[in-house]
Amino acid sequence: MIQKMITELLEAARAKRVSDIYVLPQQAGYQIRLRRLGAVTTWRQVTTQLGRQLITYFKFQANMAVSENRRPQVGAMTWPGPPEPLELRFSTVGDYVGRESLVIRVIYPYHTGQMAYLDGTQPAQLQQLARRRGLLLFAGPTGSGKTTTMYTIARELAVTVLTIEDPVEIKEADFIQLQVNEAAEMDYEALLKVGLRHRPDVFIIGEIRDTVTAQAAVRAALSGHLVLTTVHAQSAGGAIPRLTELGVPLAQLRQVLTGSCYQRLIPRLQDGPAVLLDILAGEHLWQAAKTTTERWRQTLEKAGKERTISMGTVRQFREG
Repeated sequence: MIQKMITELLEAARAKRVSDIYVLPQQAGYQIRLRRLGAVTTWRQVTTQLGRQLITYFKFQANMAVSENRRPQVGAMTWPGPPEPLELRFSTVGDYVGRESLVIRVIYPYHTGQMAYLDGTQPAQLQQLARRRGLLLFAGPTGSGKTTTMYTIARELAVTVLTIEDPVEIKEADFIQLQVNEAAEMDYEALLKVGLRHRPDVFIIGEIRDTVTAQAAVRAALSGHLVLTTVHAQSAGGAIPRLTELGVPLAQLRQVLTGSCYQRLIPRLQDGPAVLLDILAGEHLWQAAKTTTERWRQTLEKAGKERTISMGTVRQFREG
């Protein structure tokens, strides 16, 4: 029964292209929820026994400690499909009474050229910025496609690419892919040092999350590499003060920063979601407020008038 439910769950997740699956304890039983484009819906309500069986199955498949249900754990597995495998990333933790919850990040196969853009001029603009080298930042919420965008840019450059991620989200046979392993003292800084000796043309750094990683990324860009990375910020302009907060001198940032992008997946009325970027480059990098630009709002309004997206979507994403 549990195997049948898991197959149904993952097939439903694939069909709806959800980014996250939640298995959450309730007063009576467990609730399974699906997140798609920021909206969370309930997929199924199950008994406490079935919810625990579901969590135990995934923990076992991911080589997590099945008997540990209080401490936080992370793990990963590949679900074979059909039609194509899905990469699943797990996070579990128990609450104050020992009821365990599970969140599954669903990572879909990556295929260059399959991304749709709400503004068709933006892929060429990104490629133009990438050819200038330096540091190219991407901000946006989880599940907005930032990693896919970075991989697409790097793939189209047809150069040597080295990625450093925690964990590796997309498998790309033509890239050198390194994964953070704190237990083995392989953090972002250590892997960047190793990466520099490999002399890649492009670095993809999964996320700048602390001072050490921020400064290492800037040093890599200063040495002449193209560095593509993500940072937590609410807008393209907000990514810059975020890096200065992490200890990057503004003078260095002015030397290396090629562009800053804020990205969302915009639901269309037909054909699934499309990427929309707010791209800042050149003098606009240092003039931008911590809000979306007029270009972003104009693109949404144009798509709304053309009935590509609903007017409700225009209002929802107008401020990012």
